Formats: sequence, structure tokens, C-alpha cells
Amino acid sequence: QVQLVESGGGLVQPGGSLRLSCAVSGSMFSISVMAWYRQAPGKQRELVASIRSGGSTNYADSVKGRFTISRDNAKNTVYLQMNSLKPVATAVYYCNGVPGGPIFGSWGQGTQVTVSS
Repeated sequence: QVQLVESGGGLVQPGGSLRLSCAVSGSMFSISVMAWYRQAPGKQRELVASIRSGGSTNYADSVKGRFTISRDNAKNTVYLQMNSLKPVATAVYYCNGVPGGPIFGSWGQGTQVTVSS
């Protein structure tokens, strides 16, 4: 089955930026929709952004205008550019497919993002 490896997290000050990467084992050719999720302490995992194979994107209202999701099918990698970061964005970020998709059952370790001064 598929493996997902997230990277790029770290500690940043409010207003700073980070770019997260998600390496997907095998080919993403058959994965129509990839997405980023996050889970903050004491809260449920939530959908942050998604991208279709054709490039169409969708964002949670809370991050719209500040986050950008992209994918490189040739490199089997999904990215999340995060700008103007706020402390509320502190969470573990995960990539995955979407419910009903072929890889949704498998989750990686995620990457920790901490926004603090």
C-alpha cells in the first residue's frame, strides 16, 4: 500500500512562512485528489486544502489567501506553502487522499508546525 512522508515543518514566528512537502510512494497518477490535513492538540483532524490532478484547488476558509497547495505528479510530491502564519496554525500536518479514494486509509507520521514568538 501507499506510504506518505511529510516534511518541512518547524518552529516559526507569527507572520512567517513554511513550505511542507509530502512524498508519496509509487505513482500519484491514479490519485485524483490529494489533500493536506492538520490536527491541533485536543482537536480533531481537519481538512486544510485539496488539489485535483488537473490543478483545481480548494481551501478551508481559515487559510484561504494565505496557503497554497500544489502537486508535482512527476515527482510524486504534494506541497503546502504557508504564508502569514498565525499561532492558531500550530498543529501536526498530514497529507492524504480524500474519503473514498484509494489511499485514505493510510496516514503518515505528519510534520509538526509550531507558530510562536
